[in-house]
Amino acid sequence: MSSQTHYTSLARMYLAAPINQIYVPTIEISEGRAEISIEADERFFHSAGALHGSVYFKLLDDAAFFAANSLELETFVLTASFTTYLLRPITGGRIRAVGMVQSRTRNQFLAEAVLYDAEGHEAGRGNGLFAKGRMPLVDALGYAGTD
Repeated sequence: MSSQTHYTSLARMYLAAPINQIYVPTIEISEGRAEISIEADERFFHSAGALHGSVYFKLLDDAAFFAANSLELETFVLTASFTTYLLRPITGGRIRAVGMVQSRTRNQFLAEAVLYDAEGHEAGRGNGLFAKGRMPLVDALGYAGTD
């Protein structure tokens, strides 16, 4: 399988996840890098009128995860740990998270991600440790082109 086919399959897998029917994201994946964006819809806000921290986590974790899985061709990687930093409130617009692998070993990946608001300001940051799992990617929903 070519790298580009792998990236396309990962993107299809991401978009097939039932949770993403709520967020309706876009995703771009390349070697060791992933970029995800969504519209900061008011349905995702807390009572003070800004984006809930769980959405920051989701985008940061997803971007770092797919950056890591871009380098693993056989198995689904798993988030072993993830630290999230909320730096500024987001109150609307299209937001994006960019994830990049910082280092890797045979079985683990260290990746970080940055979340940007609609004006391009850094609004959040996170880093995580991802481990190779046992589930073959071809068994993951959407990866092999089946939903």
